[in-house]
Formats: sequence, C-alpha cells, structure tokens
Amino acid sequence: MSKTAKNQRQNVSKLAIAYSKHYEGKMQTFPKVPVKSLDDFSIWYTPGVAAVSLAVAKNHDLSFQYTNRWNTLCILTDGSRVLGLGDIGPEAGLPVMEGKALIYKYLGGVDAIPLPVNAHTSEEIVNLACQIQPAFGAIHMEDIASPKCFEILDSLRERLSIPVWHDDQQGTAGVILAGLLNSLILTNRKISETKVVLMGAGAANIAAAKLLIAAGFRQDNLLLVDSKGILYSEREDMDQLMLQNKWKYELALHTNPDMVTGGIDEAADGADALIAASQPGPHTLLPSTLKRMNKDAILFALSNPVPEILPREAKKAGTRIIATGRSDFPNQVNNSLIFPSIIRGVFDVRSKAIPDEVIIAAARELARYTEEEGTLSEEHILPTMMDWDIYPQVAAEVGEKCVRMGIARVKMSREQIHERAKEVIEKSKKMINAVQKSSFIEPLSVANRKIK
Repeated sequence: MSKTAKNQRQNVSKLAIAYSKHYEGKMQTFPKVPVKSLDDFSIWYTPGVAAVSLAVAKNHDLSFQYTNRWNTLCILTDGSRVLGLGDIGPEAGLPVMEGKALIYKYLGGVDAIPLPVNAHTSEEIVNLACQIQPAFGAIHMEDIASPKCFEILDSLRERLSIPVWHDDQQGTAGVILAGLLNSLILTNRKISETKVVLMGAGAANIAAAKLLIAAGFRQDNLLLVDSKGILYSEREDMDQLMLQNKWKYELALHTNPDMVTGGIDEAADGADALIAASQPGPHTLLPSTLKRMNKDAILFALSNPVPEILPREAKKAGTRIIATGRSDFPNQVNNSLIFPSIIRGVFDVRSKAIPDEVIIAAARELARYTEEEGTLSEEHILPTMMDWDIYPQVAAEVGEKCVRMGIARVKMSREQIHERAKEVIEKSKKMINAVQKSSFIEPLSVANRKIK
C-alpha cells in the first residue's frame, strides 16, 4: 500500500470513529403513520389494533399486508468473521451491520434491523432464526465464519418460509458471475469452454464455484486452490474434509478430474480466468503466476483492503481484464450492486425463498445492464452504485423469476414489479434527502465543527 493510500485509510478510520461517537450510530426507527393527537393511538394501538391481530391470527400471511413485515429484514450475525478482522464478537460486528442496514435503506428502500447475537453453534443460530421468523420478511446472514455459514444457510433454506440470504456467499457469488459474464463477452469466450481457477476456498469462492456450475460453467473446467494446494478427489486430507467441510469436499470430488496437483502456479497453467478471494496483497499473487494463464486472461483480485496483486502489476503481466473489490480501481466487484435489488425483488412479490436460479437471473440482468447501456469495456465490466436504474431493474428480474418459479405469494407482472420497486426505492431516497435537507440529520459540516 502506498504512503498516500495508507494516510487516506488512516484518515477515514479516524473520521469513522469520530462520526460514530457524534451521531451515536447510523440507524434509527421512524413512524410511517400520522399521529396528530393521543386519540390516534386508539386506531394504531388499543383498542383498534385487536381487530388487526385477530385477522392475522386467522391468516398469518396477512402480517405481510397489515404490518411492515413485508419490508423488514433481519441482519443476523454472530460476529465470528467480521470483514477481514476475524472473530471479534457480536458487539464489534454491530457497526458493520448498521452500515449494511444503511445501504439497504438507501439503495433498496429496505428496513433492515441489525441483530448481532451471542449464539456460537450452527444449531443455536438456526433455532434463533426460526424463532424470530414471524417478525421479518427475510433474514440476511452476515459475517458468519466458514464452514458454519454453509450449514446454517442450508438448514434455514429448508426450515424457513421466508427468504434467507448470506451475502458473503450468495452476494459475492452473484456479482462475480455478473462480472465474469461480461468479461467473457469482451474476450470472446464461451461459458462451456472457459477454464476458471478459484484461489481461496472460503465462503465466497465455494459459493462462487457452485453458482458458476449452476449457471453453465463446466465443473471439470474449475480448479479450486486453498492453503494446501489444488483440490482434487484423492488429496490426502479428503477424509478430514468429508467430516469437517462437506461443501469443499463435494467440490474436490467433482472438479479437477485430471487431478492436477500443486499450488496456484500449476492451477494457473492454461487458465482463462482467475477469481482470487484469498489473503490481502499486494504480493499474494505474483506476476509470474499470471503469465502462465492463457492470452486475454481475466483476473478478479477481491481481497480488501489490498487486492492479492495491484492492477498495474497484473496489467504488466499481460492480464487483459482486472477487477478488484475497491472503488478506487476500475471494475469494482461489490456486493452492494446486487443484494439490495434481490431483497427488494423478493419482498415485492412476498417470495418464500431465494433459490440459486433467482441469483443467476439477477446476475445476468446486472451484466446485461452494462452491455445495453453501451458502457461495457475492459475497465467497465459492471455498473457502479451510482447507476440507480439497476436496482429496480434487477429487482424486477428477481420478482418475475420468483413468480415464474411459483414461490411468490403475490402474482405481479414484470412491469408492475419494476414500478413497485422504483416507487419504494425513490420514496426512501426522497425521505432521507428531505430529513437531511431539514437538518433533522445533522450535516457533516456541522458535525465537523463540533468534533473539532
């Protein structure tokens, strides 16, 4: 990391601490019904509310119509893998969950409730999620360590009648797929013929591998590399993997049929694309490794705050398309491009689940947006968070897919879903802007004077 970048990061960190202390958090609740006098509470609370409760008691699905459940999301974490900071606990995870809630509200119009919990086993977290299900329209898992996160997601997908989303798995996998689809267009490659290497075998890349296979990439064209080397069916630790990480075990069984051995160098030989979700760089990946890849190679170096290799070094090594997880480099692969849209879409049709087919549909729509806008290039393979139109557009694709799959409680056309999503998102942004304009949210300029 350069001295300038290091100073910028230190400055942002100082501001984050100062602002967090000054504003006392990032989110709060706010009523959505008018209250002009105490008499109004006879409608909103007792005795009027009893009629609403009795109606919901007869038909639980009415809770999506008569309460804000239709738009309320739980962001659930145990704090066991927070950002790149590791197992720092639920209290320390709360600032991150608040930040996620802020993004949800601003980009997706979703009311998200951060819920860090002192639950340490998969069973505890699954049971807790089942118990709180009546309060929420969906559950978003965040910053839960691997492989525990796989077991929890699989269990909740089976047991809950509301959508479950794990952003570190599904969000990262979805945006990787979107970026890769456009990269293949630029390099004139076909999905069925593209050899992909995934460096790192944690939540992000295991989920990415599974989603790529579901989207049409051939599993015999995939190689996964963890800290012990390339996965293959006869690796010496397969018995251990079978007991401790069945998800990685399954991929070891069904990828790399030629049983290529070695590390990232051997895996890169003849590869078309390399997806790195490994350790922060800048020297985790070496230029010599990238030179072993095919011509017009594609690289996603996604570790933060420093990618596995800096883009300029990857470019010198001959890599044609380079993406990172950072906004200050071209081609940011950012989960925020996809998770607000997916939850918006499933909320608006009251979906019961988020199958992989829905994530693939969202990824394809996200990729298509850049191509249709005429902005697709080697340094612009995905939209940015400032392309506001993508959120209702991807939400409409998601909602329509849920309707077609028969998992939506509400049947709507694509046009209706798009208009609904656009209306909710725009109303949310207008409300935030109005509160800021009225100074009920104190401007940063005022906060700066007070902090100093």
